[in-house]
Amino acid sequence: MSPTPVTFGLPTQPASYTWEATDQEVAARYGIPIEQILRFDLNTSPEPPEFVAGILAAGAFDAPLSEYPPSDYGRLVETASRVYGVATDELLVGAGADEILDLVGKAFLPSGGRAVVPVPTYAMYRVVTEQRGATAVLVPRLGAEEGYALDIERTRAAVLDAEVVWLCSPNNPTGLPEPDGSIETLLDVIAVDAAVAGRTPAIVVLDEAYAEFVGASLVELRHRHPNLVVVRTASKAYALAGLRVGFAIARPETIARIAPYRPPGSVSTISVTVVTEALADPRGMRANVARVDAERDRLATALGDAGWSVGPTVTNFILVDFGTIEGAAAVATGLLRRGLVPRTFGSGHPLANALRLTIRDEAGNDRLIAAARAINRELAAESGSPELELPDAGPPEPDAVER
Repeated sequence: MSPTPVTFGLPTQPASYTWEATDQEVAARYGIPIEQILRFDLNTSPEPPEFVAGILAAGAFDAPLSEYPPSDYGRLVETASRVYGVATDELLVGAGADEILDLVGKAFLPSGGRAVVPVPTYAMYRVVTEQRGATAVLVPRLGAEEGYALDIERTRAAVLDAEVVWLCSPNNPTGLPEPDGSIETLLDVIAVDAAVAGRTPAIVVLDEAYAEFVGASLVELRHRHPNLVVVRTASKAYALAGLRVGFAIARPETIARIAPYRPPGSVSTISVTVVTEALADPRGMRANVARVDAERDRLATALGDAGWSVGPTVTNFILVDFGTIEGAAAVATGLLRRGLVPRTFGSGHPLANALRLTIRDEAGNDRLIAAARAINRELAAESGSPELELPDAGPPEPDAVER
């Protein structure tokens, strides 16, 4: 069982997303000052871009805060369309990528339908599917040694009687993109199989939440595949997760099928204004990506030196394999005792023996490195096994979190 979840669903309740415990709950459970708690579970950034404070101070928003935002989000749509290289009628704004996923489910997933979910991947795909009264067809990905890539043939077979396919590249929580050409190949064979069967091809949702970290997108595939919906977000590389802005990108006729399900005014006026400016001037995003790039190798190397098995990644998070469910739970508890919150996976999850950890700034990552070294010493002492010989431990952890 995860050390942190505090709410549990009942069989009679709809599927829902499980968060780790809040800062307040971690502080109360482990006796830690709340200001010492650091989130490594959310794949977010340590700080928003500097320009945001100026916009908030000036109060110059697209509409007065006493009014609803512009109904068409016109300036945001125009700016995002330029950034992503699409027409304005090929883009739909939503309250974060999660609302986009929900809208796609409402538009294309009937009750009793089927959606293909290559696993492990982002948990919301299954949640959206099951909340629509549809069946999530879970297709195992290839193994870690093959980068958790899609199993094209098994996925193809599962799509034959499905309405939706949920894809994510780079994939969360494994941290790697699909191999070059694999998604295009899957789209091609889905189209061929649908033509042979005389049915409409399944909608293929490609979640590119982490695309800015690899500097590549497959949005151009929409020209050949009208069943492709690409999802983008301001939450990750743009460091604006709290503003909840995401986008669907697809052919105009596909966007037209999704748009009726979007509620009016679901994206706030403040969010519209700030994200428009962030997209218009990408310097903040580029600086954030550069920060992640600089810290990624340093953090992975230091944690590897501490005895942790860190997998390859191109994103703003790492996946660490501890070999067993018990090993992952012991390390998670050790981190929580120090005010560091990891992303855990339930006992039935294919990654239950692993933890996912956000790449934060240098100071935050140093706390994680110090904690890894200390936890290694503690677990070695408890087991009576020889402690892994570590390099110089550097500065000690703050007293406030050494509990």
